[in-house]
Amino acid sequence: MGEEQRPTPQQQAQHIYEQAESRTAEAMEGLVRSQGFGELLARTTQNVMALTRMSQSALDLALRNMRLAGREDIVGLARQLARTEDKLERVLQEVERVQVRLDALEASRSNARSAPARSRSRASSGNGRSSGSSSGSSQRSTSRSKGS
Repeated sequence: MGEEQRPTPQQQAQHIYEQAESRTAEAMEGLVRSQGFGELLARTTQNVMALTRMSQSALDLALRNMRLAGREDIVGLARQLARTEDKLERVLQEVERVQVRLDALEASRSNARSAPARSRSRASSGNGRSSGSSSGSSQRSTSRSKGS
């Protein structure tokens, strides 16, 4: 009657496991709360970022050695292409402006050429004298001097 119930080995193992788990949880909480954990986390993050940069640099170097375009090469080419496109656009705009000016100049010259031809045809058809043709030649020489 004074028998106490003894825990089974499975119950003992369960109890030991729970104690270890609670002690480990307390220790981890204490570690996370400490200043050292924050510093350790910051250093680990810095190391991971440094390793990432180093691996990217090594990969870029390997690509260069194989004479393949790396990320920096492609970005540089993209910038150069954008600048070239901008310059080409400006050249095209200037060509259009020059074309408009050239068309206006040709139109004014064709108008100037047709005006003496009209006056010559009027003078020669009027009375058939040779004096009309001399006035046409004087008009042509005047228009040449104006155009020059």
